[in-house]
Amino acid sequence: MKRLVLIDGSSYLYRAFHALPPLSNDAGEPTGALFGVVNMLRATLNERPDYVAFVVDAPGKTFRDDLDPNYKANRPPMPDDLRAQVLPMCEIVEALGIPILRIDGVEADDVIGTLARRANAENIDVTISTGDKDFAQLVRAAEPDRAGIVLVNTMSGSRMDSDEAVIAKFGVRADQVIDLLSLMGDSVDNIPGVEKCGPKTAAKWLGEYGTLDGVIEHASAIKGKIGDNLRAALPRLPLNRQLATIKTDVELERGPAELALRERDADALRGLYARYGFKQALRELEGASTANDIASDRAGLRATAAGHARGGGAAEAPAPELAAKGDYEAVTTQPQLDALVASLQAVEEFAFDSETDSLDPMQANLVGLSFASETGRAVYVPLGHDYPGAPAQLDREAVLAALRPVFADPARRKLGQHGKYDLHVLRRCGVEIAGYADDTMLESFVYNATASRHDMDSLAKRYLGYDTIKYSDVAGKGAKQISFSQVAIDDATKYAAEDADVTLRLHRVLGARLAAEPALEKVYREIEMPLVPVLARVEANGVMIDGDELRKQSQELGKRMLDAQLKATELAGRTFNLDSPKQLQALLFDELKLPVLVKTPTGQPSTNEEALEAIADQHELPRVILDYRGLAKLRSTYTDKLPEMVNPHTGRVHTSYHQAGAATGRLASSDPNLQNIPIRTDDGRRIRRAFVAPPGRKLVACDYSQIELRIMAHLSQDEGLVRAFESGADVHRATAAEVFGKKSLDEVSGNERRAAKAINFGLMYGMSAFGLARQLGIGRGEAQDYIALYFSRYPGVRDFMERTRQDARDKGYVETVFGRRLYLDNIKASNQGLRAGAERAAINAPMQGTAADIIKRAMIDIDGWLAGHRERALMILQVHDELVFEVEDSFVEELLAQASRRMAGAATLRVPLVVDSGVGINWDEAH
Repeated sequence: MKRLVLIDGSSYLYRAFHALPPLSNDAGEPTGALFGVVNMLRATLNERPDYVAFVVDAPGKTFRDDLDPNYKANRPPMPDDLRAQVLPMCEIVEALGIPILRIDGVEADDVIGTLARRANAENIDVTISTGDKDFAQLVRAAEPDRAGIVLVNTMSGSRMDSDEAVIAKFGVRADQVIDLLSLMGDSVDNIPGVEKCGPKTAAKWLGEYGTLDGVIEHASAIKGKIGDNLRAALPRLPLNRQLATIKTDVELERGPAELALRERDADALRGLYARYGFKQALRELEGASTANDIASDRAGLRATAAGHARGGGAAEAPAPELAAKGDYEAVTTQPQLDALVASLQAVEEFAFDSETDSLDPMQANLVGLSFASETGRAVYVPLGHDYPGAPAQLDREAVLAALRPVFADPARRKLGQHGKYDLHVLRRCGVEIAGYADDTMLESFVYNATASRHDMDSLAKRYLGYDTIKYSDVAGKGAKQISFSQVAIDDATKYAAEDADVTLRLHRVLGARLAAEPALEKVYREIEMPLVPVLARVEANGVMIDGDELRKQSQELGKRMLDAQLKATELAGRTFNLDSPKQLQALLFDELKLPVLVKTPTGQPSTNEEALEAIADQHELPRVILDYRGLAKLRSTYTDKLPEMVNPHTGRVHTSYHQAGAATGRLASSDPNLQNIPIRTDDGRRIRRAFVAPPGRKLVACDYSQIELRIMAHLSQDEGLVRAFESGADVHRATAAEVFGKKSLDEVSGNERRAAKAINFGLMYGMSAFGLARQLGIGRGEAQDYIALYFSRYPGVRDFMERTRQDARDKGYVETVFGRRLYLDNIKASNQGLRAGAERAAINAPMQGTAADIIKRAMIDIDGWLAGHRERALMILQVHDELVFEVEDSFVEELLAQASRRMAGAATLRVPLVVDSGVGINWDEAH
């Protein structure tokens, strides 16, 4: 059977424009939408259809504008960057030999509808390539002896080829779609429907009364406010039906069988592909296509896109349907809940969000749940609103029981925004979630860690041009802020349902953008998303602490703080407040006349840690103040605070890990922050002694040895550095022997090893000769000589650093071994300080980011192995390059062997990954 492919050109162009970064060619011409369209067309042509047409809207008004002057009146004008790509798009389509159809007075939809029905009548199979839901009215199932009409969504790849598929998506048959759209209205096309009538209500009415005419006829029988809304809209509904109906009788000069693909104009294509930088398409044209497909096209455009595509924080032009306000309703009756469950069971994916009365997921009470399976439509299920006069709500346990199978079904893809929080809340309610597939916070973070904040409000503004309802809008601010359980259900519905809806909208945009970047999508799919449930388990496991030990340490720290105050008073010759920057400023710089080496942004003498360190060699007082501050920080952050943070339900402390924290990919920790406990001081190690194992168990700590330096060896391929690691020698001692010309490692002195260690690690963080001199207590010239000696012995490191800087300048970003990117907006800044900072980040980010990726991969692997041993061992902490486990005594040896092996195997580098491990009754003993 012959096949006709009808391409909705306007849908292609707009969706490519909003899904892909604003790329440009060498001449600065915008190419992002064009790039997407060309690749979709190439994919279409590779399927070798018998007939094909590229259909676009003609300029000017259509018959629908005559029917309703307000039709599409709210559509924003086409962005200039998109308009500039329309003509090149048409030129490429023509050169490919694809017929372009553009008919005055009607929309592209009507041309497509007419051709589809005519082809179907001529027994030609039809594929409509579009993302427009209106075309669902045309779907016809193919039969053995009759052609069908299939919709293929160009963005998601989903197909709609039967009434069953249409019902699964919309809740109605294909022949009822027009009536459904008439009742719902369409905010994108500015068609007002029945107020508060969403797709579920409209589908319910059509299920009862069959057609729009049947609904109109029985309008008086529909009760409540929604019935009043229906009756108020009755005069409008026939017009809505006219506007929503795709014409299938447009007069056309050519029929389906006259739309055969013409011979392509290779010369014209060659010139167009070259002009717009489509290198793979050009190679394909020349008969040299490779398995890399469109990857090199992306690479060819990347340099011109860097800094432009990802920079700044301004909102990006949204697709109209993704920027429109949504239609939301509360689920408060059993029939509504039944309909919700049925709708979730009928779709492949849905977004969800939980509302609670606390930011602490380990103690928060569930107040409600929201769901969205279609952009622009969402529901909220209130469960715990308890303000005076609150309407009746469904029983929480009954709702959770009804939803539990949907949440547990891995075939239903779940989407969230920072969904780890929701996993905790629902787990504590007895609901386990399988198939948590996408997280918009992480999509944004992987796509570009530095372009935007990754909270929903910021992402909605940037990628959708959408202003969300803020929490303070419904709950108030400051001392007057109320719990969400006290928010009126009508207000809560607008806020909570919007969360689910916006999550789904963001996924449509960000998911497409990641799909256009295979290396980034791989980081997202293979590292960040699998890590979400792993971190949720680590957080839920928590860690036991010895409160009595911490209280004892607090008393001792308090005494030492008092001693430091007395010492400071003695040195100053008078009393003063050590916690007052203003008093310190007057004392140090006005009275003691110490030099001002660091200033605040306003030009005042600074008293921060850096400023005090800079003058600590000139007077004893700054060092005493620094010591006092260190003690005070340990006491306030850990010894006083940790006992208060023990969860009363679990008896443990539960930290929160943040995947979208550091741009390099390193995990951050908060409430409490366990990443910053000092390890090199006795006081820090003492705090670790308060992290303990329960009776019959031990703590096991596994730590990567010098991982970033090993990554440096791998990336630089410097033979000397590689040789030092391959030999298993002390790499700092080996470096010292090289730099200082020692014949054997035994000849290296302690100071020489210390200097080599400072150089090894300092270079990774962009340390200058000045910084090295200060750290080693030597002159700047001597430090510079050390660095020069180092580079003469390790030329591969020098070459790698220069190559990385240049790559960063060329591309605007650097990458980890696994493809994670860090964009460097200031790499070409005219300000020398900003540029130097970006260059330091360019050197460090690949190593720190690769280290982060490696330990994340190790955590995923180890967690999978632990699945069968959760009663015997728990992963309880991740701190930088270290993992900590709580292990049954008899299982320690097996855990040590498995964890060490899996951590060492989390990456294949030029040099071996080495894991140090220890066992003890507390964390300090195990470290």
